[in-house]
Amino acid sequence: MLHNQIKQDIKKSYENLQQELGGFIPRRAQNYLVAEITKSLAGEYSDTHRMLVAEAGTGIGKSLAYLISTIPYALFNDRKVVISTATVALQEQLIHKDLPLYRRIAAKPFNFILAKGRQRYCCAHRLSNCCESHDDSQIALFEKKPKKSDLDLLKRMYKAYSEQKWDGDIDSWPSAIPSHVWQAIVGDKHSCNNALPLHRNCPFQKAREHLDKADVIIANHSLVMADIELGGGVILPEPEQTIYVVDEAHHLPQVARDHSSAAASFKGAATWLEKLNQSTSKWANLADAKRVGRFQSSLQDNIQQLIPSLTSLAKRFDPTHFNQDGIYRFEHGELPTWLEEEAKDLKELSKKAHQALAKISDLISERLKENEIPSRLAEPALAESGFYLQRLENLAKVWALMARPNSDKGAPLARWLEVSPDREGDFIIQVSPLEVGWQLDQQLWSRAAGAVLVSATIRALNKFTFFCQQAGISEKSEDGVRFLALASPFDYANNARLVVPALPLEPQAEGFTDLLIDRLPEYLEGEKSSLVLFSSYWQMNKVAEGIELLAKKNKWDLLIQGKSSRQEIIKKHQDNCKKGKTSILLGTGSFSEGLDLPGNLLENLIITKIPFGVPTSPVEEAHAEYIERRGGNPFLQISVPEASKKLIQSVGRLLRKEQDSGRVVLLDRRIITRRYGKSLLDSLPPFSRVIE
Repeated sequence: MLHNQIKQDIKKSYENLQQELGGFIPRRAQNYLVAEITKSLAGEYSDTHRMLVAEAGTGIGKSLAYLISTIPYALFNDRKVVISTATVALQEQLIHKDLPLYRRIAAKPFNFILAKGRQRYCCAHRLSNCCESHDDSQIALFEKKPKKSDLDLLKRMYKAYSEQKWDGDIDSWPSAIPSHVWQAIVGDKHSCNNALPLHRNCPFQKAREHLDKADVIIANHSLVMADIELGGGVILPEPEQTIYVVDEAHHLPQVARDHSSAAASFKGAATWLEKLNQSTSKWANLADAKRVGRFQSSLQDNIQQLIPSLTSLAKRFDPTHFNQDGIYRFEHGELPTWLEEEAKDLKELSKKAHQALAKISDLISERLKENEIPSRLAEPALAESGFYLQRLENLAKVWALMARPNSDKGAPLARWLEVSPDREGDFIIQVSPLEVGWQLDQQLWSRAAGAVLVSATIRALNKFTFFCQQAGISEKSEDGVRFLALASPFDYANNARLVVPALPLEPQAEGFTDLLIDRLPEYLEGEKSSLVLFSSYWQMNKVAEGIELLAKKNKWDLLIQGKSSRQEIIKKHQDNCKKGKTSILLGTGSFSEGLDLPGNLLENLIITKIPFGVPTSPVEEAHAEYIERRGGNPFLQISVPEASKKLIQSVGRLLRKEQDSGRVVLLDRRIITRRYGKSLLDSLPPFSRVIE
């Protein structure tokens, strides 16, 4: 049951909020969300599944709602709060706006911090060795031979770090750091060892210390999944002591899938294995001579079997059997018998090589701790071996997944080959799960002290089912997960209308792009601020080219995605609207989410096509194939629900504040003519409708 002290703290924060914000009017839906989150965490619906899933429409104030409810509960119960987001924009909103506001009104003090993965921090000793080493040991850490400009940049970074003018965080360096330079100095879990005195003040370890003291941690979905993959409690607090608030929750299943995938090349792996083999004796000389011998022999033996096996594999595949995108997919995730046997062998070889190198690294660390070898020799060796440990770990993961037999119960793994863009005659082998819900349930939901999943768009076709299947959440009433669908407070019926014009062609017709060029101007005429969403860059650019002369004649400013940065385009659009100029944004799917254009910045939204995804990726093709094999319909089970979510996100660009108004024009008659169209239409906000 909910303790009275928590209720009082929440009530006090609301009273303070009314004083802090003059004219604040409590929102019924926001208050309800606060109450339901708190009751769910307190176990009033289920003691075992303290979980709430809420779709909270724009304007409800969901961020403040989950802060007001989760933080008092966590502080009282000595729990941590981890807020996970999908976008940097939401993180910045929480850090700079929502959390400072809540801290001012909270009944009890708390502190918060932004968490970043180890990959956002440099390893101080790698950086030092790159700048101070006079041999070739550190050059091996570069993907390609560094240029003078790369080395000069590293020296500037080292100087700034040494003088405490830079904290080692990639995001705080004043300019972009080239990827190949950063990869040479980035911290990794193998070489970053807090037990070593010289590593205790490294950038990541310093950040980790601050993390341990924070009550509220802002992270992203990727970092949460990385921590869970490591067992939980390695980067972030232990799941059992944590209340997870997953904002923008509809992105989580895809992030989880990406983290469970793996890829490696044949010839590329053989090349770095050769370099690893050459360094083995050098590292073994730094370890205890009596103990290192068998690990050195094991590492070299396994490498010497891996190299020819991988090299010969590259010769077994005929590029003419690949599709036009350079991809060959194994149907139903089933490998030919010979490759299945090869995968089992490669799994064991790479696993044993990884274990042997890890032991050699441990032996070097032991001697360094005992001051038996100087740090100037040990540190570069540990950094370089850590680099190869990561690669061996990935190689072992790839072949472990390739060798895993398909289960009769669950979905198979998607397995495919891709022609390498970097090496002639080389292939990249890739593996990905189709379903990750069971993993999220096992590693996260069943362990967490509580979980709150929120988004403006979670449901598809007015149901939570599609999301729950993807995210591993039970919809059974007896499991006690609380589901809420809270409508936006916006007056859609009076402030906006949905127009579906009577067009002679549907988007899949050959002449549809020409039709857009011909008809689009009539829906732009007389409108000062427009956003036109396209299904592809090709179509967007073709239409832009087709209406360019008319735009110049009418003094319309066409701002086309990709012509300059997103930030620059939005800034130009804002300036145009401020000056009363006609401004037209042309964008693709990425402009349908996370684009905030309130008031007069957007009054006319045109969607050229229902955003159906085309199952062209190997994972999507494999998923469709799996559903068909089970007698299902992948279009109705995947494509339509996904399109529903994306369409809701797209129309959500129009009204951002309660006083906003405008229209949505959907140039796709299928929403009227097809059987599934009614479901899509009914899932949209209640705009007034004009069906021509």
